[in-house]
Amino acid sequence: MKALVVEDDLDALDLTTYVLRREGYTVVGAADGKQALQRWEKESPDLVILDVKLPKVNGFEILRRIRIESSVPVIMVTGRGEDEDVLRGLGLGADDYVIKPFSYRQLLARIRTALRHAGLRQPALETDHLIVGEVIVNTETHEVTSGGRSVRLTPLEYRLLYCLVSNSGRLMSTDRLTEYVWGIRGERDANLLKTHICHLRRKLGVSPGKAGYIKNVPGVGYSVV
Repeated sequence: MKALVVEDDLDALDLTTYVLRREGYTVVGAADGKQALQRWEKESPDLVILDVKLPKVNGFEILRRIRIESSVPVIMVTGRGEDEDVLRGLGLGADDYVIKPFSYRQLLARIRTALRHAGLRQPALETDHLIVGEVIVNTETHEVTSGGRSVRLTPLEYRLLYCLVSNSGRLMSTDRLTEYVWGIRGERDANLLKTHICHLRRKLGVSPGKAGYIKNVPGVGYSVV
Protein backbone atom coordinates (compact mmCIF):
# COMPACT_ATOMS: atom_id res chain seq x y z
CA MET A 1 0.00 0.00 0.00
CA LYS A 2 1.31 3.42 -0.96
CA ALA A 3 1.06 6.52 1.26
CA LEU A 4 1.69 10.12 0.24
CA VAL A 5 3.01 12.21 3.15
CA VAL A 6 2.88 15.98 2.63
CA GLU A 7 4.79 18.00 5.24
CA ASP A 8 7.06 21.05 4.88
CA ASP A 9 8.90 20.33 8.15
CA LEU A 10 11.60 18.01 6.82
CA ASP A 11 12.31 16.41 10.21
CA ALA A 12 8.60 15.60 10.64
CA LEU A 13 8.42 14.34 7.05
CA ASP A 14 11.40 12.07 7.60
CA LEU A 15 10.05 10.67 10.87
CA THR A 16 6.53 10.08 9.54
CA THR A 17 8.04 8.35 6.51
CA TYR A 18 10.08 6.10 8.81
CA VAL A 19 7.08 5.22 10.98
CA LEU A 20 4.92 4.30 7.99
CA ARG A 21 7.65 2.29 6.27
CA ARG A 22 8.13 0.37 9.51
CA GLU A 23 4.44 -0.55 9.26
CA GLY A 24 4.89 -1.90 5.72
CA TYR A 25 3.83 1.10 3.63
CA THR A 26 5.55 2.34 0.51
CA VAL A 27 5.93 6.06 1.19
CA VAL A 28 6.16 8.99 -1.19
CA GLY A 29 7.02 12.35 0.40
CA ALA A 30 6.36 15.93 -0.62
CA ALA A 31 7.62 19.09 1.07
CA ASP A 32 5.31 21.67 -0.55
CA GLY A 33 1.89 21.83 -2.15
CA LYS A 34 3.05 21.93 -5.75
CA GLN A 35 5.21 18.87 -5.28
CA ALA A 36 2.32 17.13 -3.50
CA LEU A 37 -0.02 17.59 -6.46
CA GLN A 38 2.63 16.35 -8.88
CA ARG A 39 3.24 13.22 -6.80
CA TRP A 40 -0.47 12.65 -6.30
CA GLU A 41 -0.96 12.56 -10.08
CA LYS A 42 2.11 10.42 -10.74
CA GLU A 43 1.96 7.94 -7.84
CA SER A 44 -1.80 7.39 -7.26
CA PRO A 45 -1.39 6.72 -3.50
CA ASP A 46 -3.86 4.69 -1.41
CA LEU A 47 -3.58 7.05 1.58
CA VAL A 48 -2.66 10.73 2.07
CA ILE A 49 -1.28 12.37 5.23
CA LEU A 50 -1.67 16.08 4.50
CA ASP A 51 -0.43 19.10 6.43
CA VAL A 52 -2.65 22.18 6.20
CA LYS A 53 -0.07 24.97 6.08
CA LEU A 54 2.18 24.36 3.09
CA PRO A 55 4.18 26.60 0.79
CA LYS A 56 2.99 27.17 -2.81
CA VAL A 57 -0.36 25.36 -2.48
CA ASN A 58 -2.10 24.90 0.87
CA GLY A 59 -3.53 21.64 2.16
CA PHE A 60 -7.16 22.67 1.64
CA GLU A 61 -6.64 23.25 -2.06
CA ILE A 62 -4.81 19.94 -2.39
CA LEU A 63 -7.68 18.17 -0.62
CA ARG A 64 -10.23 19.89 -2.87
CA ARG A 65 -8.41 18.68 -5.99
CA ILE A 66 -8.04 15.15 -4.63
CA ARG A 67 -11.75 14.93 -3.87
CA ILE A 68 -12.65 15.88 -7.45
CA GLU A 69 -11.30 12.56 -8.64
CA SER A 70 -10.85 10.24 -5.67
CA SER A 71 -12.27 9.08 -2.31
CA VAL A 72 -8.84 7.93 -1.09
CA PRO A 73 -8.49 8.27 2.73
CA VAL A 74 -7.01 11.66 3.67
CA ILE A 75 -5.85 12.48 7.19
CA MET A 76 -5.03 16.15 7.69
CA VAL A 77 -2.54 17.64 10.14
CA THR A 78 -2.93 21.06 11.75
CA GLY A 79 -1.65 23.09 14.68
CA ARG A 80 -3.21 22.99 18.13
CA GLY A 81 -6.28 25.16 18.68
CA GLU A 82 -7.05 25.79 15.01
CA ASP A 83 -10.66 24.60 15.09
CA GLU A 84 -11.51 26.44 11.90
CA ASP A 85 -8.98 24.34 10.03
CA VAL A 86 -10.54 21.14 11.34
CA LEU A 87 -14.06 22.15 10.35
CA ARG A 88 -12.99 23.38 6.94
CA GLY A 89 -11.00 20.23 6.21
CA LEU A 90 -13.83 17.93 7.26
CA GLY A 91 -16.18 19.98 5.12
CA LEU A 92 -13.93 19.47 2.11
CA GLY A 93 -13.91 15.71 2.65
CA ALA A 94 -11.02 14.89 4.99
CA ASP A 95 -11.48 11.53 6.72
CA ASP A 96 -9.84 12.59 9.96
CA TYR A 97 -7.53 15.08 11.65
CA VAL A 98 -4.52 14.94 13.94
CA ILE A 99 -3.43 17.97 15.94
CA LYS A 100 0.26 18.86 16.35
CA PRO A 101 2.09 17.78 18.42
CA PHE A 102 0.75 14.25 18.16
CA SER A 103 1.78 10.73 19.06
CA TYR A 104 2.65 8.48 16.13
CA ARG A 105 0.72 5.72 17.82
CA GLN A 106 -2.30 8.00 17.61
CA LEU A 107 -1.63 8.67 13.93
CA LEU A 108 -1.38 4.94 13.19
CA ALA A 109 -4.64 4.29 15.03
CA ARG A 110 -6.40 6.95 12.97
CA ILE A 111 -4.94 5.52 9.78
CA ARG A 112 -6.25 2.06 10.65
CA THR A 113 -9.72 3.51 11.25
CA ALA A 114 -9.72 5.47 7.99
CA LEU A 115 -8.58 2.42 6.02
CA ARG A 116 -11.21 0.24 7.64
CA HIS A 117 -13.96 2.72 6.76
CA ALA A 118 -12.70 2.75 3.18
CA GLY A 119 -12.74 -1.06 3.03
CA LEU A 120 -8.93 -1.25 2.81
CA ARG A 121 -6.43 -3.33 4.78
CA GLN A 122 -3.12 -2.29 6.23
CA PRO A 123 -0.08 -3.67 4.42
CA ALA A 124 1.57 -6.81 5.74
CA LEU A 125 5.11 -6.51 7.02
CA GLU A 126 7.70 -8.14 4.76
CA THR A 127 9.51 -9.81 7.65
CA ASP A 128 8.88 -10.52 11.31
CA HIS A 129 12.55 -10.52 12.32
CA LEU A 130 15.19 -7.81 12.48
CA ILE A 131 18.76 -9.06 12.80
CA VAL A 132 21.97 -7.14 13.51
CA GLY A 133 24.90 -9.34 14.42
CA GLU A 134 23.73 -11.68 17.20
CA VAL A 135 20.84 -9.40 18.17
CA ILE A 136 17.50 -10.69 16.85
CA VAL A 137 14.20 -8.84 17.30
CA ASN A 138 10.94 -10.67 16.58
CA THR A 139 8.57 -7.87 15.54
CA GLU A 140 5.46 -10.00 15.98
CA THR A 141 6.08 -11.49 19.43
CA HIS A 142 8.48 -8.73 20.64
CA GLU A 143 10.91 -11.43 21.74
CA VAL A 144 14.57 -10.41 21.71
CA THR A 145 17.64 -12.62 21.75
CA SER A 146 21.31 -11.69 21.90
CA GLY A 147 24.08 -14.20 21.47
CA GLY A 148 21.49 -16.99 21.50
CA ARG A 149 20.04 -16.08 24.90
CA SER A 150 16.65 -14.55 25.58
CA VAL A 151 16.67 -10.90 26.66
CA ARG A 152 13.79 -9.53 28.71
CA LEU A 153 13.03 -5.88 27.93
CA THR A 154 10.47 -3.42 29.22
CA PRO A 155 8.01 -2.10 26.61
CA LEU A 156 9.93 1.17 26.51
CA GLU A 157 13.27 -0.60 26.03
CA TYR A 158 11.75 -2.70 23.25
CA ARG A 159 10.53 0.42 21.40
CA LEU A 160 13.95 1.99 21.73
CA LEU A 161 15.75 -1.13 20.50
CA TYR A 162 13.29 -1.58 17.65
CA CYS A 163 13.84 1.99 16.46
CA LEU A 164 17.61 1.54 16.51
CA VAL A 165 17.77 -1.93 14.97
CA SER A 166 15.28 -1.13 12.20
CA ASN A 167 17.57 1.77 11.28
CA SER A 168 20.85 -0.12 11.75
CA GLY A 169 23.83 1.75 10.39
CA ARG A 170 21.91 5.03 10.49
CA LEU A 171 22.49 7.70 13.13
CA MET A 172 19.24 8.48 14.97
CA SER A 173 19.14 11.87 16.67
CA THR A 174 18.23 12.18 20.34
CA ASP A 175 15.09 14.17 19.41
CA ARG A 176 13.96 11.53 16.97
CA LEU A 177 14.48 8.70 19.45
CA THR A 178 12.66 10.46 22.28
CA GLU A 179 9.78 11.29 19.95
CA TYR A 180 9.47 7.67 18.88
CA VAL A 181 9.83 6.16 22.34
CA TRP A 182 7.68 8.62 24.31
CA GLY A 183 5.37 9.79 21.53
CA ILE A 184 6.02 13.54 21.48
CA ARG A 185 9.31 15.34 20.93
CA GLY A 186 10.63 17.16 23.98
CA GLU A 187 8.64 15.11 26.49
CA ARG A 188 11.79 13.52 27.90
CA ASP A 189 15.38 14.76 28.05
CA ALA A 190 18.64 13.38 26.74
CA ASN A 191 19.84 12.18 30.15
CA LEU A 192 16.83 9.90 30.60
CA LEU A 193 17.36 8.50 27.11
CA LYS A 194 21.02 7.88 27.98
CA THR A 195 19.94 5.91 31.06
CA HIS A 196 17.72 3.62 28.99
CA ILE A 197 20.50 3.13 26.42
CA CYS A 198 22.81 2.03 29.25
CA HIS A 199 20.19 -0.48 30.41
CA LEU A 200 19.84 -1.84 26.88
CA ARG A 201 23.60 -2.22 26.43
CA ARG A 202 23.87 -4.12 29.70
CA LYS A 203 20.98 -6.45 28.86
CA LEU A 204 22.16 -7.15 25.30
CA GLY A 205 25.76 -7.70 26.37
CA VAL A 206 27.24 -6.75 23.00
CA SER A 207 30.84 -5.55 23.21
CA PRO A 208 31.94 -2.26 21.58
CA GLY A 209 33.04 -2.81 18.01
CA LYS A 210 30.80 -5.84 17.47
CA ALA A 211 27.67 -5.88 15.30
CA GLY A 212 24.65 -4.96 17.37
CA TYR A 213 26.45 -2.57 19.71
CA ILE A 214 24.63 0.72 20.41
CA LYS A 215 27.09 3.49 19.57
CA ASN A 216 26.82 7.04 20.89
CA VAL A 217 27.76 10.15 18.93
CA PRO A 218 28.00 12.79 21.70
CA GLY A 219 25.59 15.66 21.29
CA VAL A 220 23.89 14.05 18.29
CA GLY A 221 22.34 10.64 18.92
CA TYR A 222 22.79 6.86 18.72
CA SER A 223 23.10 4.11 16.16
CA VAL A 224 23.32 0.33 16.07
CA VAL A 225 26.36 -0.72 14.06
